[in-house]
Amino acid sequence: MSSSYTFTLHAPETGTDYRIYVETPAAGAARVAVSDSDKAGPLPVVLFMDGDDQFAAGVAAYRELRDTGAVPPLLLVGVGYGASYAKPENRRGRDYTPAAHSDEPTSGGADGFLQFLTATLWPELARRYPVDANVRGIAGHSLGSLLVLHALFQENPFFTHHLASAPSIWWAERAMLAQVESLRARQSALAAKLYLGVGEKDSTSMTGDLALLEAQLAAKPFAGLDVVSRRFPKKNHFNVLPDSFGAGLLALFGRRE
Repeated sequence: MSSSYTFTLHAPETGTDYRIYVETPAAGAARVAVSDSDKAGPLPVVLFMDGDDQFAAGVAAYRELRDTGAVPPLLLVGVGYGASYAKPENRRGRDYTPAAHSDEPTSGGADGFLQFLTATLWPELARRYPVDANVRGIAGHSLGSLLVLHALFQENPFFTHHLASAPSIWWAERAMLAQVESLRARQSALAAKLYLGVGEKDSTSMTGDLALLEAQLAAKPFAGLDVVSRRFPKKNHFNVLPDSFGAGLLALFGRRE
């Protein structure tokens, strides 16, 4: 496990071929400062959405933390399409949206995509790498972090660590807030970790809607849900990515002395 590379994986759940980007613990390491047991694994895995466009920011943030010993070795995996934003082959508008919306005719396919992540991609990663079955991370920014929230607010979420940077809570008339309310009415506990981050210079919708979610979780908290929130001064929706990804990885996976 000494280099980053990609492979293609077909999803029977969505009928799509996904480009999978992999960052192994030793890839690009400035120095090796981990124990033998760390090197051997098992490795916590973090799946990053928008792998074609945002995975590099996640990798850079992780490498900086890893090289200072702030986080343990992680296996980072970017999930992409081999096509950037707005390209026809890029299906983020379908895959990351839990509810249909007129802004995107193909939207509302998050459940099928989530099934791909858990039932097809995860077993393939476990076949290739010594993954830690008990520490399963998912990360995203903007529409990608809407998918992260959807993955969390399930009766039995598959992922344990959730990094949601500037989540698009506005989608479909804030349907995510209704999803959270519905789940809270059915159960009072949710054992998971959640990081929420946004730039202070982001749009009023992004900052305001995130505040609504935070207030909702504070008013009727889920027992066992560990929530960390961050605001980044002078950062907007686009340049906050490295800071938010770094802060999220540290909050979720940082070493505890």
